[in-house]
Amino acid sequence: MAGRRAMGAVAVAACVAAGAAVIMGQQDEARARAEAIHAKALTLDSHVDIAMRAGDYGVLTPGQKCDLVKMRQGGLKGVFLAAYVGQRQAFDGAAYKAAFDAAMRQLDFLHALTERQHPDLCAFAASPDEVERIAATGKRAIMTGLENGYPIGEDLATLRAFFDRGVRYVTLTHSGHNQIGDSSSDRTPPRHNGLSPFGERVVAEMNRLGIMVDVSHAAASTFWDVIRVSTAPVIASHSGCKAVHDVDRNLDDDQLRALAKNGGVIQIVALGSYLRADSPERAEALRTARAQLGFARAGEPGAAPGAEPQTPEQQAEAQKRRDAYFVRMGAIDEQFPAATLKDFVDHLDHAVKVAGIDHVGIGTDFDGGGGIPGFNSHAEALNVTEALVRRGYAEADILKIWGGNLMRVWREVQGEAARRQAPDAR
Repeated sequence: MAGRRAMGAVAVAACVAAGAAVIMGQQDEARARAEAIHAKALTLDSHVDIAMRAGDYGVLTPGQKCDLVKMRQGGLKGVFLAAYVGQRQAFDGAAYKAAFDAAMRQLDFLHALTERQHPDLCAFAASPDEVERIAATGKRAIMTGLENGYPIGEDLATLRAFFDRGVRYVTLTHSGHNQIGDSSSDRTPPRHNGLSPFGERVVAEMNRLGIMVDVSHAAASTFWDVIRVSTAPVIASHSGCKAVHDVDRNLDDDQLRALAKNGGVIQIVALGSYLRADSPERAEALRTARAQLGFARAGEPGAAPGAEPQTPEQQAEAQKRRDAYFVRMGAIDEQFPAATLKDFVDHLDHAVKVAGIDHVGIGTDFDGGGGIPGFNSHAEALNVTEALVRRGYAEADILKIWGGNLMRVWREVQGEAARRQAPDAR
């Protein structure tokens, strides 16, 4: 009897081992297929905050989610490093000038990175053709957008100045209403109930210049005005799906369908709070961190008027506090994880189902709060491709998600600009 039991145990163990081997083989096969697809893809991230604190993007920087080393490790071929300027409550010439100068310093940083610091590792791209040419050399393509249209002020000539410095999309609003339009995150009464009259002129000028209009952070009223006014496809450079997680920054299904009809693209964000509801413990930890470091939101204890520092020294001090906040966020993420790679791909799935495969991409918001277990830096970009393979996505569809759709929109925006600037269009 004992002998038969032993033989039975051996047989069971053998079956378990065989089953494990099959599973391991399937995992290896999925990973190998993902690696092959990833190598072919023009892998682009449409939204990362410029980390000027890094000083040197060419070295591996702990705590930073995007640098040239991590991009190479993860096979990420290009990234929009967005110049971010916070929203002030002042709407006058001096405030606009301070915001413009702050944005230009960040753009100067990018040009120094690509032209002087590491021209052997990366190059600046101002068009889809340039992105493809740079990627073919093995260098990383660096593009740029402007997150928050506030630095434009009330002068369209300023928009031209940003275009001349390489800005190829403008996120019209951020966390507060501005002179262009209303924000999805501002809890105060609307300023314009959508785009302002000046905002409509901004959208038209962006169409004329060939700058992509970005509706991430825009109020629904602003979104619908943009869809009405823009003659070129628009983007949401870093947003999620409201039907999966109902927060203000995400787009609802009607917006997704309208974006698809417009020819645009939603770039799914990898910021946990917009992928899945925070636990009460995580929400409280984040509120405490914001209050202690001076980033309390409107309506929270310790909230302050939205005044950005105006001098370079004050900007540097604000950046130190922002860095400290992201360090705290990292610790909170460890203790109370916000979301997972599965949640991220759930949003991708939903956007594909509603808007269609031609209208979905990836915009992480790394170094601006983005990052989840499994996709916490560009070094882990291959994990996204593998997750898509496991969900049954075809190679052609994965190539569209990773960069094909965004490049198509960018080219169509360029085409609209060429049409508007043609002599017979005047």
